[in-house]
Amino acid sequence: MVEKTRGRKEEVVTREYTINLHKRLHGCTFKKKAPKAIKEIRKFAQKAMGTKDVRVDVKLNKHIWSRGIRSVPRRIRVRIARRRNDDEDAKEELYSLVTVTEIPAEGLKGLGTKVIDDDE
Repeated sequence: MVEKTRGRKEEVVTREYTINLHKRLHGCTFKKKAPKAIKEIRKFAQKAMGTKDVRVDVKLNKHIWSRGIRSVPRRIRVRIARRRNDDEDAKEELYSLVTVTEIPAEGLKGLGTKVIDDDE
């Protein structure tokens, strides 16, 4: 009998992404930009990590809203961690936690996706 190995979507992993919010919010009404940005970050994390349960960190929310509802940052660097759910009665086995990372002095362009080793 062949043993089943874990699929790629079922392992615990942490990655850093740069999300271009400018192209995702193009044509959006001014007064809906920040809420739409949060929804787009959720959608991005859902697609990248393959989990339905996406949790946005408070600091990320504050960073998006820091310049008001209209002036959302064009690009944002986020760290998305796929983690195991501790609740026994949870529907999903895994969830994604999205946090904001520090922005390098050179800027965000050309950074790409980076896998973070879980040494912490």
